[in-house]
Amino acid sequence: MNLLLLRASDFVGGADLVRIGGRRAAHLIDVLGVEVGATVEAGVLDGRIGRATVERVEAGAVVLRTTMERDPPPRLDIRLVLALPRPKGLRRILQGCAAMGVRSIHLINSWRVEKSYWGSPLLAPDRIREELALGAEQGRDTVLPEVEIHSRFKPFVEDRLPRIAEGTRRLVGDGAAAAKCPARVSEAVTLVIGPEGGLIPYEVETLRSIDFEAVRIGRRAMRVEQAVPAFLGRLVD
Repeated sequence: MNLLLLRASDFVGGADLVRIGGRRAAHLIDVLGVEVGATVEAGVLDGRIGRATVERVEAGAVVLRTTMERDPPPRLDIRLVLALPRPKGLRRILQGCAAMGVRSIHLINSWRVEKSYWGSPLLAPDRIREELALGAEQGRDTVLPEVEIHSRFKPFVEDRLPRIAEGTRRLVGDGAAAAKCPARVSEAVTLVIGPEGGLIPYEVETLRSIDFEAVRIGRRAMRVEQAVPAFLGRLVD
C-alpha cells in the first residue's frame, strides 16, 4: 500500500480527522509499524493527495489528521475493452489498470469467453470497486477507472463502441496481425483485447469494419493478464 486511500466515511472530526480500521489499519500497524507522530502518504477517493499524521493507535484502528496538498495524477487516456477473463486474472487486471490510471474498462462477451465467468461474484459493483481501490493504492492515485459490463458482443460493438472510441486511435490485439502495436502513443486510444485463445476472425473483422486496426504485441501466446500490461506498457512508454 503506497497510498492510504480514504473514503468520506472515514472522516470523523471536521474536514481533516479520520479513523480507519480493517485491512488499512492492519497494514499501518503490522506492516509499517506506525506510531504517534508518524506520517504516511494519503489521498481522498476521487479527491486530492497529501499527508496523514498519526494521532492515536487504538485496538484495530488508527486515528490520523490529514493535509491534502495536490491533485491526483492525470488519467492515462486509454479505454480498455476486454473480453471477460477468468476471475483470478480479472482481479490482477483491475488492480493493474487502476495502478496505471487507465480511464475506463469495458468488460465484454465474445465467442471464447467461458459462460461460467459471468456468474463470478467478482462482477458485483462493490467487489470491482474494491479491486480498483487496491490498484489505486499501489499506483498512488485516488481516481478509479470507470467500469462497465456488456454481456452481448454484437450490440456492444454496433451501438456503444463507436461512441466510446470516438476521437481515439482504435486498436485490437490480434496475434495473427502483421502490424506491431505502436509505441509511445500520444493520442487517446481505445484498445480491445480478446479472451484466452484470442478473438475469432468474425469478431476481429467486425471491429475492423468500424476502423479498428489489428496489431500484435509479439509472436508468443500470452494469458490475458500478461497481454494487458504488455500492451499498456508499449502504448505509454
